[in-house]
Amino acid sequence: MSEHAHIDPSNKKVAMLIAVLALVLAISETLSKAYQTEVITKQVEASNLWAFFQAKSIRSTSTNLAIENAQASGLADDPKAAEIIAKWKSNVKRYDSEPETGEGRKELVARAKKAEQLRDIYNHKYHNLEVASGMVQVAIVLASASIIANVMLLAWVAGGLGIVAIGFGIFAMTGAVMLG
Repeated sequence: MSEHAHIDPSNKKVAMLIAVLALVLAISETLSKAYQTEVITKQVEASNLWAFFQAKSIRSTSTNLAIENAQASGLADDPKAAEIIAKWKSNVKRYDSEPETGEGRKELVARAKKAEQLRDIYNHKYHNLEVASGMVQVAIVLASASIIANVMLLAWVAGGLGIVAIGFGIFAMTGAVMLG
């Protein structure tokens, strides 16, 4: 038998370790991209809500200016103008808070802040999974090097690094957030 035909049984174990690490890497990368997409989605949502808030603020300011202008010009004494001013004042209150639709300034601020909080959570999850992916990539390189160099310690280090990476992945997926 030639030297190449003989396969070291430990190499089979390392090859299986590499296969498992590759599977972990694929899962980690897939979840990471999903969280990255959620980060972008929540950022767009928050930006849209803040833009809506600004539009409501501009409407409120413009309407208040119209009210002040009408009152300063003496039109407030005219019953028709007084009716219009009352309607404008009602609109200003509605611009400020509209709980039934969630589209008043107060409600828009709360919704935008909630979207930003979710964005931050998904961002932390994404980064934790990116760290896990990096660890798994290094573990695969170490496991491969253990076969080439015939140094089993590298395979053990690769396995340990893989376990730590799986821990990071679980940490990210369970909702835990690493602040940093």
